[in-house]
Amino acid sequence: MAGSSFFALLDDIAVLLDDISVMSKIAAKKSASVLSDDLAVNAEQVTGMKADRELPVVWAVFKGSLKNKAILVPGALILSAVLPAAVKWLLLVGGIYLCYEGYEAIKHKFSRAGHVDTKHGKNPMPKNAEELAEYEQRKIKGAIKTDFILSAEIIVITLNVVSSAPLHQQILTLIVIALAMTIGVYGLVAGIVRLDDAGLALAQSKAKGAWGEVIKKFGQILVSAAPFLMKALSWLGTLAMFLVGGTFVAEGIHPLEHAIEAAVSATVGWGAILKVALFGVVGVMAGFIAAVTIGGFSKFRKLGEQ
Repeated sequence: MAGSSFFALLDDIAVLLDDISVMSKIAAKKSASVLSDDLAVNAEQVTGMKADRELPVVWAVFKGSLKNKAILVPGALILSAVLPAAVKWLLLVGGIYLCYEGYEAIKHKFSRAGHVDTKHGKNPMPKNAEELAEYEQRKIKGAIKTDFILSAEIIVITLNVVSSAPLHQQILTLIVIALAMTIGVYGLVAGIVRLDDAGLALAQSKAKGAWGEVIKKFGQILVSAAPFLMKALSWLGTLAMFLVGGTFVAEGIHPLEHAIEAAVSATVGWGAILKVALFGVVGVMAGFIAAVTIGGFSKFRKLGEQ
């Protein structure tokens, strides 16, 4: 009797793990687009750092991301049970914030004094240890804030997938997705930012013969490509802010979402591209409106203080 109960328990555990595995795969597929945006945005956040400080910054953001997930997983479960509508409103606010950050990033890139950090009035590349510490903290805090919003979308997508499952399966699946996504994203970010070092090691390889020449040539290509890849990721990260933020904003405003769906359904063959483009337009507009609003509020506050 005891033996049969033990094997029945093992069978239940196997079924539970199988269900969690299936739901995790579905959630990962549905959140793949957000995951790619998360990767681009976070890789962009560590650009401009000194080589020996890139991995410490990635590690700090990784730990911040884990803390975000520790807040989001129970928070999403509670909100979903108590006040489901609040989740979309929070995503709408987060989307507006992402759009605003994207607009500020674009303004900085196209600024005539692009080499100056107009937000803080300092050269973005610090010249001493004190400035380096301050610069790193700004980068880390900004990356963790952005990660919070993107992570919230991943958690909400996962929650929608497992909404009909028992509570214990919902919790375990959310934990699996949260850990897998965090480790995956920041593992890739760490690999990307150290791509030039990997290329240099290969270029200086002592391997001989035809195979050795291939390795060295590949290393030289990686070293040459790394700066262009980081620049590309910087722009992709900014674009991702508009696309993801615009998606949150559009999905949070039902008439706007319906209008986009109607425009997409009227097209033939390229509806998916049009949908992404429209979300991007919404993101740019939301970022501009948020920037103007925040700028006007700041000026009004300064006038009130005088």
